[in-house]
Amino acid sequence: MNYTLNHINQLPEAAKIILEKHKDNRIFAIYGEMGAGKTTLIKEFCKFLKSSNVVSSPTFTIINEYEDETGNPIYHFDLYRLKNIQEAIQIGAEEYFYSDNYCFIEWPDIISFILPENTVVVKISVDENTKIRNIEF
Repeated sequence: MNYTLNHINQLPEAAKIILEKHKDNRIFAIYGEMGAGKTTLIKEFCKFLKSSNVVSSPTFTIINEYEDETGNPIYHFDLYRLKNIQEAIQIGAEEYFYSDNYCFIEWPDIISFILPENTVVVKISVDENTKIRNIEF
């Protein structure tokens, strides 16, 4: 399925559609170039899940943990700085993925081999001329 965003203010609706369409899934691998809007989309996912936490990119910490309205954890990964899959395994990535909690993963390429089969792939692309974003999921 595709969703085209002509303006950034359409992002909350896109997040809602993605999560509602995949309501039985908890793992979301989010692909996109630098600046495509991966972190911003995850912020909207967390708002939809009624998290009151401040959502920011875990570029240096690798994983941020937030809570939904009932106190369940939401995990936000930024794997841009990982050098290899072993580093992901050492931080316990697989334990997070099989915890039955939401996991939103930026830069998932390096761990594609250990992602669960039911992972939802979300690809964000940006038209350089118009700045229109297309989200494929």
